[in-house]
Amino acid sequence: MPLTAFDHVNLRTTRLPEMIAWYGAVLDMHPGKRPDFSFDGAWLYLGDRALIHLVAVAEARCFGRAATMEHFAFRATGMAGFRETLESHKIPYSIDPVPGFPIVQVNFHDPDGNHIHVDFDAAENA
Repeated sequence: MPLTAFDHVNLRTTRLPEMIAWYGAVLDMHPGKRPDFSFDGAWLYLGDRALIHLVAVAEARCFGRAATMEHFAFRATGMAGFRETLESHKIPYSIDPVPGFPIVQVNFHDPDGNHIHVDFDAAENA
């Protein structure tokens, strides 16, 4: 069975309202339909796809250690406008070309410190 697409990432957070607002303002994702789980959370949508599943927790620990991940990534167009969005929200970022590939990454972090990068065609960094 080959993989066919990215489905979602699940993030545990102690700051559910702040995370919902941040993903809406910075990545234009909106909360939408979510199963009636026994725990609080939100599913954040890009168009009609729930790509980020937030789970509200009392403390950001899992299996005795900090619940973290290295990163998740999106592909996009319109790098200049995206940089303006990050700057308007005072979000530090770096622009990092990918050696040997025609891709440039914009790397940044959400309010819980999760690493995100948005990948653009290298020509957008000219």
